[in-house]
Amino acid sequence: MAYFGSKGWLVQQLKEMGIRRHPVERRKLETYKTSVLYGLYQKYIRKSHIAQ
Repeated sequence: MAYFGSKGWLVQQLKEMGIRRHPVERRKLETYKTSVLYGLYQKYIRKSHIAQ
């Protein structure tokens, strides 16, 4: 179980949406800092929830 807002939580949320690697650099999500993961979360997941 990952705490809300932690790096593990962000990785879990991105993987549930089908994003397993960074869209540009193609490295695994686990290798990135929390700030980079949060940017991906904002770009792909929050945007999709707002659009619905």
